[in-house]
Amino acid sequence: MVVTVLLLGLLLVAATTDVRRHKIYNWTTYPGMILALGLNGLGTIVLGTTGIDAARLESLGWIGLAPSLVGLLACGFLLLVCFVLLKVGGGDVKLMAMLGAFLGPEKGIEAMLWTFVLGACLALIVLVWRVGPLRLLGQILRQMLYTLRLGQWSPLSDEQRAQLQPPVFLAPCALVAVVIVRFELIGAV
Repeated sequence: MVVTVLLLGLLLVAATTDVRRHKIYNWTTYPGMILALGLNGLGTIVLGTTGIDAARLESLGWIGLAPSLVGLLACGFLLLVCFVLLKVGGGDVKLMAMLGAFLGPEKGIEAMLWTFVLGACLALIVLVWRVGPLRLLGQILRQMLYTLRLGQWSPLSDEQRAQLQPPVFLAPCALVAVVIVRFELIGAV
């Protein structure tokens, strides 16, 4: 539970800076990664040298050094691919790597997927709010009719393209995703 509280605190700071300044700072993510690896490494050492029960360490949020490192690399690598291929920010890459370091590969990827789902829902809500539901529906229908009639997609103007690119804040979505995953609010189907 201690590790979860630390992770939620770091995510709260990242969410605040993401919403206010559109940035996730290194001074949040790098210490978070080091803290996660350090706590899990310390737990591994304590488990190996003392007779403390592994279940007691796990109740504190310990996952072990190896799963922590694998989670950091797996989540970091997946977002690095998104950084190269899509328009994902570098802070988001480091934030997801930090999630992987705290949660391990399975829970880290699950939290990352929840983050994307929540981010997509939030972006859609912002898009509908900005453009308006009727106007957005009208633009979609106009594009579909144009495509059916001429067999090709009508290029969007710069103004239309700017309207269709709402800001996406992944750090607040990651905060909610970690709460969902750590407290098992939505069970596996």
